[in-house]
Amino acid sequence: MAKMSTKFVRICAGTVAAVAVTGPGYSASASAATSATVPAGFSSTLFAHAGGKLAGADDIARLGGKLFVGYQNGVGSKGEPAAGGVKSSTVVEFDRHGKEVAHWDVAGKVDGLGANPRTGQVIATVNEDGNSSAYTIDPDSKRNAVKHYHFSSLPHGGGTDNVSVRHGVVYIVASNPTANAKGSTVGRPALYKVTFHGTTAKTTPVFDDNITATNLVTGKTGALNLTDPDSSTFVPRSVPGLGGSLLLDGQGDQQAVFVKHWGTKKQRAVVLPLSQQVDDTAFATSTEGTLYAVDSANGKIVAITGHFTKGEAFVSAKDGLDTLNLKTGTVTAFGNAVSSPKGLLFIAADRADRN
Repeated sequence: MAKMSTKFVRICAGTVAAVAVTGPGYSASASAATSATVPAGFSSTLFAHAGGKLAGADDIARLGGKLFVGYQNGVGSKGEPAAGGVKSSTVVEFDRHGKEVAHWDVAGKVDGLGANPRTGQVIATVNEDGNSSAYTIDPDSKRNAVKHYHFSSLPHGGGTDNVSVRHGVVYIVASNPTANAKGSTVGRPALYKVTFHGTTAKTTPVFDDNITATNLVTGKTGALNLTDPDSSTFVPRSVPGLGGSLLLDGQGDQQAVFVKHWGTKKQRAVVLPLSQQVDDTAFATSTEGTLYAVDSANGKIVAITGHFTKGEAFVSAKDGLDTLNLKTGTVTAFGNAVSSPKGLLFIAADRADRN
């Protein structure tokens, strides 16, 4: 981890730069943010802002040169209608300048959002606590862009959440597992590999909530009892000791689980206790790039640029956008430019320039 200066700077001389966003449910914004800060050497701008009919911005994904954000619109965690009767979430496609390109409504509460470059599809899961299903969205399709899938089985007894894709293979987090009378989730899958056939999303368990892991702080090894798997991501190989692993966030358990060779006989896991709960994690894969953070409470997507430390971990937590010390599990504030962060996404400058 880089040594982070305790000195903070005001964003853009006291004003959040606004990008005009057009289309249904969107409005441009240039509100003052004189109290918003980011660490010295970084700057923050408003990438996009949703208003009007859309609310509850949550997850974010990238496909090609476009960004996709899911808005939950107040729908319940099992698909219950919002107070105003709304039953659907909205997935919005933005171009690299923050302008809306297209949007799609999907029944249920969008919690997980990912993209599969090999198929050219965005993948969304709905209803993290139960009654869960999945959608694929083909942004280039002029007809039948959205397809709905029902899971073949969810033996963990709950819903689904985050979507991660590696070399064309789709992984979906098994959220809200049903515990037994003693509060144990032993034997319940924590992660599924998912394939899509017809109208069925076939699930294959990858590893369980009681996966054996070595504690990175104490050095002790034992079975976990994950009660709240939430998000997942892949750790870049530049991260010492943890590179190449899959990171699963046990949100309610305040644990980050790193699994190498997941789903194989060589599977090995370590667990890092965290100083507070986190919702999502993103790694800086380059010294130059942009960290996108979804600010749920006000519908903003904030873009943070600066000189990053390659391999540095950023997390969304209750107190805002933070950095994570991968040796101690300590979560430290990264300014206050993002008040209620949800989905995080880092795009290296060289990758962005090619799109």
